[in-house]
Amino acid sequence: MMVLRLLSDKDKAGSLTTATQAVRRGDVDARVFVLEPEAFGDVPTAPFAYWASNAVRGAFRRLSPFGSEGRVAQVGASTQDDTRFLRTWWEAFVGQSASQNYGKWKTFVNGGDFARFYRDVHMVVNWGDDAQELEAAILTRHPYLGTSADWLLHRGCRYLDPGLTWPLRGIRFSSQAVPEGCIFSIAGKMAFAPRHELLHWLALFNSRVFDYLVCLFAGKVGGVQYEIGLVGGIPTPDCSAQDTDSLSHLAHHGWSLEHTLDTVTETSHAFVLPSLLRPRLGEYNPPAIEAELARIKHEIDGICFGLYGFDEADRAAMTETTGSGGATATVRDEHIEDADDVDEEEVSADVQSGLLSWCVGVAFGRFDVRLATSERVMPPEPEPFDPLPAKSPGMLPDGVEPFHTHAGILVDDKGDPHDLPHLVEEVLEKVDTPVPGDVRDWLQSDFFAFHLQRYSKSRRKAPIYWPLSTRSGGYTLWVYYPSLTDQTLYTAVNDFVEPKLKQVAVQLTTVSAKGSKRTHDEEKKFEELEVVEDEMTDLRDALLKIAPTYHPDQDDGVQITAAPLWPLFHHKPWQKLLKETWTKLEKGDYDWSHLAMHYWPERVRAKCRTDKSLAIAHGLEDLYVEPEMQETRTRTRRQ
Repeated sequence: MMVLRLLSDKDKAGSLTTATQAVRRGDVDARVFVLEPEAFGDVPTAPFAYWASNAVRGAFRRLSPFGSEGRVAQVGASTQDDTRFLRTWWEAFVGQSASQNYGKWKTFVNGGDFARFYRDVHMVVNWGDDAQELEAAILTRHPYLGTSADWLLHRGCRYLDPGLTWPLRGIRFSSQAVPEGCIFSIAGKMAFAPRHELLHWLALFNSRVFDYLVCLFAGKVGGVQYEIGLVGGIPTPDCSAQDTDSLSHLAHHGWSLEHTLDTVTETSHAFVLPSLLRPRLGEYNPPAIEAELARIKHEIDGICFGLYGFDEADRAAMTETTGSGGATATVRDEHIEDADDVDEEEVSADVQSGLLSWCVGVAFGRFDVRLATSERVMPPEPEPFDPLPAKSPGMLPDGVEPFHTHAGILVDDKGDPHDLPHLVEEVLEKVDTPVPGDVRDWLQSDFFAFHLQRYSKSRRKAPIYWPLSTRSGGYTLWVYYPSLTDQTLYTAVNDFVEPKLKQVAVQLTTVSAKGSKRTHDEEKKFEELEVVEDEMTDLRDALLKIAPTYHPDQDDGVQITAAPLWPLFHHKPWQKLLKETWTKLEKGDYDWSHLAMHYWPERVRAKCRTDKSLAIAHGLEDLYVEPEMQETRTRTRRQ
C-alpha cells in the first residue's frame, strides 16, 4: 500500500507530479509512505496511521500499557450542579486555621489548560459525610438511578490518593502532579501508580514520545479528548533503576521550578509575594527558569526516546512534526505567546496592580508583610504530593498580629484612621517601595475590575474585597468577605456612615451660618456638602434596610452572599451578575443556600419535606418524608 502526503505542500498538483515521478524512478521521497495494510492492526484502535514507522506502531504490541501491573487511569465525579457544590478554595476556607482539615470541602481537580509537571488546584467540592448531600441531589435530579448515584460519583475511584492529572483535551498532551487529599472530576481525570513511582510517570507523561503515542492511538492531533482508555492504553517501557531515578529527579526539578513561578500568583496555594517583591526571598528569574524547564524537557525526551528504542528517524519525526491522518502540525508549546504580541506597558501595569493588590491584602490582614521586610523567612517548599495547605505561605499565619487592626471594614475617606488608600501607602513605605502614582484614584477606578478578574476561576467569580459605594462613588466602604457577619452592615453604619454624616452636618452648619456673606468658593463647597450628605443618607438607609434580614454564611459562596447587596456595587458587570443571582434567589433556584433559609424559611422548609438534599443542606433531615414505593404491575402481552 502506498500513500502520498501533500497536505503541507502549497502547490498540490506540482508536488503530486514530483512525488509520483520519484516513485517511478525508485527515488526516496519523504512524502511517500509504503506499508502493508495489516500494519495498522498493531495499534489496538487500528487508526489510519500511515505516517508512523513499523517500530512505533509495534510499540503497542511489544510493550505493556500504562493501565496494567497495578496502574490505572480513572474518571471522577460529576456534581451535576457546580454552582451549588463547587467553590474556589479562598471562599470556602475563610476563618479556618491552617491546622484544621477542610471539613466538608475537599480540593477538587477539574481539568485545566496545558501545563507540565505542576498546576495549582483552585476549586473545592462539597464532599461532606462522604458526599451524602451531593448524592441526594443527584438522585433527586435523576430518580431513575434508584438509591445509588455511583454511576455519576464513581465511588470506587481512588479519591484522596496522590496521582497525575491532565487537561480534558488539547493539541499537546501534558500532565501535572496531584497532591494527596483531592477529589477529581469527569474533566479532571487521574492516573494512579505506587507513590514512589509517580514522579517517574510524571516525567514520562510529559515527554514528546508519550504525546506522539497519544496522538497515534487517537488517530489525530489537535482537539484530542484525553479519555482514560486512551491514556491507560499507551505502551510504556521498562526502566532500569538508574533511568527511573533520573526521570524522577528531572520531574521533581521541573515541578519545583513551575511551583516557584506560581509563588507570585495571589490566588495560588503557592503564593508568597507579588512579582516586584519576590526576589527579596531568593533568586527569582522567570526567563532563566523557563530556559531551565526547556533543558529538563529536552533531557526527559532524550531518556524516553532511548527507553522506547526508537531510531533517529523516529526521533526526528516526533521532534519535528506530529502526524494526523496525513495532517502535519509543528510541534511547539501552545501556551507560549509570541514575544512580539506582548504589550510591555500592559505587563508593567499588571505588575504594579499586583503589588498594590498585595498591599490591600496586607491592610486587611490577609497577607504577611514580614516576608517582604525579612522579619520572617520564606517557608520551605512542599513536596509535589503533599496535601495542600489551608493558607498559602504568603498569608498571615494564625495568631500573628495583622498590619492593621479592623472589624472587617476599611474605607475610602481621607483622614479616617481606616482609610484604605493611606494604609496601602503605609504598606509600601514599610517595604521601602515607591508609591506608584495616585493610589486613591487607582482604588476608585481600577482595583475592583482587576481584583474580580484575578479572583475568578473555572467560570466562578469570587472577589473577597467588596466596594459598597455612594451613588457618585466618592465614598466607599471596603468590606472584607472572610470577616463578614450579620453585624457587619450595622458596624458600617455605626462606625463609618453615621460619624461621616455628623462630620458633614457640622461642616454644613459652619458654612451655612455665613449666609449671604459666603464667597463663591464657599457656595460651591456648600453645594458639594449637600450632595455628600444626601448620598451618605441614602447609603445609610440602604444598609439599614438590608441589615435586619441579612445573615451571611460564607458556606454559600461569594456570589450568593453578595447578591442582596447588589444595588451598592458600581462595577456594572458584577452588579448585573448579582442582580440576576438575587432574582434567582427570590424565585427559589438556590434554596439550598443558608441565605435562602433566612429570607424564605417557610418555602425552604416545605421543600425539605420532599427534597432530601435540601434537608441535609439545612440540617433538617427529620423533616424529610421518604416517598412510598410504588407497586410495579406486570404488563401482559395484550396490554
